[in-house]
Amino acid sequence: MSEETTAEWSGPGIDNSTPSVARVYNAILGGRDNFKADREAAEYVSRLVPQVEQCAQANRCALIRGVQYLVRRAGIDQILDIGCGLPSEPNTHEVAREINPDARVVYVDNDPMVLSHGRALLDTDNATTVVTADLRDPEGILGHADVRAFLDLDRPVAVVIVGTIMQINEHEHPDEIIAALMEPLPSGSHLFLTAWPDTGEAAQRQLSQACLETFGNGWIRPVERLREHFGELDMVPPGLEYVARWFPEDPDAPVPAVADLEPHQHTQMAGIAKKP
Repeated sequence: MSEETTAEWSGPGIDNSTPSVARVYNAILGGRDNFKADREAAEYVSRLVPQVEQCAQANRCALIRGVQYLVRRAGIDQILDIGCGLPSEPNTHEVAREINPDARVVYVDNDPMVLSHGRALLDTDNATTVVTADLRDPEGILGHADVRAFLDLDRPVAVVIVGTIMQINEHEHPDEIIAALMEPLPSGSHLFLTAWPDTGEAAQRQLSQACLETFGNGWIRPVERLREHFGELDMVPPGLEYVARWFPEDPDAPVPAVADLEPHQHTQMAGIAKKP
């Protein structure tokens, strides 16, 4: 992790004494947009999960591959990235625009620091914006004035929920949240998720334990339960798969056997599905 960090300031609504998921993730990736409490939390998570940095990097790689598929293969030019976290290059809009310069992206996060940094980064970008909203309020997201100003919700949209659904407890009904996001969107829209599976691996339990102790969230779920997040949407090959084996643009690519994966490579799965 980087020794260079942001100054210990506190802007409107920002609590620098309590770790946030977005800032701890930033610290794990070696970023500077975090506070002492976040760095201490990142160190604690790293002690419980020594390969947590590789987990975070794998999640970023999955984001890049998923966005590339959505824009290049699926022809999507509108992305709603929910739970986007702090800027970490390459960002979703940068990946998308390498393929389609006209792609439009709306970032959504409930951390006010994400809004502050995102607006500074995107100050001169007329096709990308960031809004403060919570995944738990899908109607509020889709009804947000900035979302409706930047995206045409009568045309296909890719809903990207990477590294976030595990923060939603079962009693908060994650399937209903996802359905409420997808139901108003037109045919051809896509859902892109990454999630934490529970197949009995020690690394899975350790990652979940570390995050539950640090943030109060971070649930692993059986693979069949994760598939239910996609509802009646049509899964894109290779379906829901470990990130190290997940290549939606080339589902027939040679991949390592599940038994050959490193322990930390069992902690994350990814999947994309299309609305008929």
